[in-house]
Amino acid sequence: MEIINTENFKEKVSEGLVLVDFFADWCGPCKMLAPVLERLAEEFGEDLHVYKVNVDNDMELARAFRVVSIPSLFLLKDGEVVNSTMGFQNIDALRKFVKSGL
Repeated sequence: MEIINTENFKEKVSEGLVLVDFFADWCGPCKMLAPVLERLAEEFGEDLHVYKVNVDNDMELARAFRVVSIPSLFLLKDGEVVNSTMGFQNIDALRKFVKSGL
């Protein structure tokens, strides 16, 4: 999964359905979530783009999204947030989360 930042964020999320994971390298639940997100990205294929934002490296973007806990997930459709959640989610919960934006 590609890590994005303030510089390329708008470009990456402007079209289609996008899931953005705000994470940190030191975060245990974030590490647990990573393989689940990879599996989700494989399942949805071209219908979903999954990106990560490292909150330690991009605090400005984390503040803009009012991230108070990680992992925080934001589902965007054509650049607009349509849903969000935080904390570890299992694959079934994430499937339902993504389908809420379809």
